Amino acid sequence: MKVLVSDSLSDKGIEILKKEVDVDIKTGMSPDELKSCIGEYDALVVRSQTQVTPDIIKAATNLKIIGRAGVGVDNIDVETATQHGIIVINAPEGNMISAAEHTIAMMMSLSRNIPQANQSLKSGKWDRKKFMGVEVRGKTLGVIGLGRIGAEVAKRAQGMEMNILAYDPFISEERATELGVTLTTVDDIVVHSDYITVHTPLTKETKNLIDKEQFDKAKPGVLFINCARGGIINEQALAEAVSTGKVAGAAIDVFVNEPPEGSPLLEQDNIIVTPHLGASTKEAQVNVAVDVAEQIINFSKGLPIQNAINMPYVKQEVMKVLQPYLPLAEKIGRLAAQLMENKYERIELSYSGDISKRDTGPVTVAALKGVLEFAMGSSVNYINAPVIAKERKIKVIESKSQTSESYSNLIMLQLSSNGHVKTVAGTMVGTNPRIVQINEYSIDVLPSGHMMLATHEDHPNIIGPCCMVLGKHDINIAGMQVGRIKAGGTAIMVLNVDSDISDDILDEIREVNGIIDAKMVYL
Repeated sequence: MKVLVSDSLSDKGIEILKKEVDVDIKTGMSPDELKSCIGEYDALVVRSQTQVTPDIIKAATNLKIIGRAGVGVDNIDVETATQHGIIVINAPEGNMISAAEHTIAMMMSLSRNIPQANQSLKSGKWDRKKFMGVEVRGKTLGVIGLGRIGAEVAKRAQGMEMNILAYDPFISEERATELGVTLTTVDDIVVHSDYITVHTPLTKETKNLIDKEQFDKAKPGVLFINCARGGIINEQALAEAVSTGKVAGAAIDVFVNEPPEGSPLLEQDNIIVTPHLGASTKEAQVNVAVDVAEQIINFSKGLPIQNAINMPYVKQEVMKVLQPYLPLAEKIGRLAAQLMENKYERIELSYSGDISKRDTGPVTVAALKGVLEFAMGSSVNYINAPVIAKERKIKVIESKSQTSESYSNLIMLQLSSNGHVKTVAGTMVGTNPRIVQINEYSIDVLPSGHMMLATHEDHPNIIGPCCMVLGKHDINIAGMQVGRIKAGGTAIMVLNVDSDISDDILDEIREVNGIIDAKMVYL
C-alpha cells in the first residue's frame, strides 16, 4: 500500500505508517501538483491545508482511503469520494481536550486581561489599576452546544465553581442532569450569562446564531468566547457590541475567513484573538496523527476502522447487499432530523420486505449518523453514532416485518419527542433511492442535495405562484412532487432545486395564498 502525506503530520504518525506501508511526504503542493501525482497512491493523509476537490478525487484512480488528521472534513469533498468508493476517515476525539482547555484559557485571559497586561508591561508601563480583573467563581457560563467539547468545557467550569446554563436542542434532560447543567434557550443564556461560549458545528441553522438581536438582549458586561467555528457569532455585530460597551469583551480563535485580514475583530483591545489554536497542542497533534495512521494501517490489513465518515466497516460479501441501503438510510435520518428541528428522545426504525431479511445493523447505524449529523456535524461517523445516541440518552428501537403492502423493501424512521412525531420512509427502486413518505403524506421523491418542502392547502393556484417566485430569483427546479391525504385538505409539495433558497425567498413563498409553511432541507 502506498500512502501520500500532503500536510504536516506528527512524526509519531509518520513512524507508525512507515513500519507497515510505503510513505511519501509531499507538503505544500499546488492543486495541479497534487492532481498530477495522486493517481499513484492508495491512501492520502491530510490536515486542513490540502483541498481534496472533485478534480483531485477523479484523478485519484487508485485511491481507496482519505485520512483527515483532525475533526472537520470541510476540505474534503466527501460526497464525491463516496461516489468513487473512497472511504473518508477522521480523528474526532484526538483534539477534544485541547479545544476545551483552550476555551477555558481564553475565558481566563478575558477575566484577568492577561494579553493586554502582558503587552503593557513589556512596553515599559506598570499600570495595575487599568487591568483590574474579575473572578469566575459564582459566575454563570452559558454553553451553546453540549457535544463532547462543550461537555468537557462544562466539566472544567464546574471545577471552578461556576453555574452552567446550556443550550442544545438535541440533548435530553437526563443527559443534562448527568452533566450538572441547566438546559434552556439561547435567548435565556444571553440574558442571564456572564460568559457565553459556543461549541456547535457551523451549519445553516447555526450560522450567525449569535447576532445583533442576541447582543441587544445580552446582560451588560457579558463576555463571549468562540473556539468552535467562524461564523457562529456574527463578527461585525460582535465588533459593534464591544465598541458600544454592551459586550465587555470577547475571545475569538476562529474566523469566517482565515487568516482574518481586515476583520473588525482585530481592531479592539477588548477582543482577544488567537490564530485557530484550539487543536494546536503537542498532545493533540500527536493524537490525531496516531489515530489516522492506525486506522490506515488497519484498513491496509482488512481490519475494522474506527472513524469512517462515509461508510461503515462491513464484510465485503455483506456490503454488496447492503450498500444501496446505507445512503438511503442516512438521507432518511438527515431529513427526519431537519423536520424535527429539536431534541428527540426516541428513534424508531422499521424494516419491511426484502431488507428485513438482512442484517440491518449497519443500515440502522447509517440512519443514526444521518440524524445526529444534523446536530453535531462531521464529528459523527459510522462508528461513534450509536455511542453518541447512548450518551445523549436517545432510545433506538428496531422492528422488522417481512411483508410490505406497497414496496418490495421499505425503511421507515420516526423521531419522537414529548408526543411530537416526525416520520420519513424510503425505498430502493432498482438502484435508485426514493423518499416515499413524509409525515402523513405519501410521496415519491428523489432525495437530492437541495430540496424545498412546502405544506399548503389543497386547492388550485398555489404551485404555480411558488414556482414563479423561484423563477424570478433564477432558482432552477429539477423536479417536483406533490402528496396529499384527501382532496381539499392539506398537501405537501417537494421541489428538487439546483441551488440554495435564501430565507428572504422562503418568506416570499410563505406569503403565497394557501401556503402554510416552507423550508429548505439539505441531503
